[in-house]
Amino acid sequence: MNEWSVRSAGADEWSPRAVLEWVRWIGWRRVLGGVVVIALAAFVGWWLLRPAPPAPDAVLPTLPVDAATAPSSSAPTSSLVHVTGAVVSPGVVEVDASARVRDAIDAAGGALGRADLESINLAARVDDGAQIHVPAIGEITTPRLVSPVGDPSAPSLPIDLNVADETALDSLPGIGPATAAAIVERRNQVGRFVTVDDLLDVPGIGPAKVEVLRDLVRV
Repeated sequence: MNEWSVRSAGADEWSPRAVLEWVRWIGWRRVLGGVVVIALAAFVGWWLLRPAPPAPDAVLPTLPVDAATAPSSSAPTSSLVHVTGAVVSPGVVEVDASARVRDAIDAAGGALGRADLESINLAARVDDGAQIHVPAIGEITTPRLVSPVGDPSAPSLPIDLNVADETALDSLPGIGPATAAAIVERRNQVGRFVTVDDLLDVPGIGPAKVEVLRDLVRV
């Protein structure tokens, strides 16, 4: 069978014998080589088009987070403070951990009209467990420190006017940052305080305030 006879053969002549004769005419090596090339091309195509393997993290099992072992912040976000005296609703109030005396008084309903707010430091920080007393005008009391009992940062009373820094002086009732700085300035310019009454030389301190401070300071 020649090339013309194979190409001109009808569908009925494609018998196994005719195919075998056609293969012999082309050559076994060419046929096997073509099969190998087709198989290799199919493999390369499958390799290039295969889906990408999942990332290593995608196959790792997801472990449930145990609430008991989950990290939590240990810093408190609020404080409980006992507010007494001339306020609308005396009692224990809850304020932010960074609150000031002013915020605690507001949480207690605000100060009454008879409150002597000049005698307390409204800008002082409030610690958890502290007690704040808002005195009435003309009330003579032994003021409470804002810091709770046992707080090592709270200055011990009475405070020495000749050695205390501005921070310690600022903790006294009615002595804000400006007055504390004025006390230190007077001490630096004039010299030591000889008596508690020498506080009258400090701008912003009058006789009534000296009487409030008399048992809280020393010279």
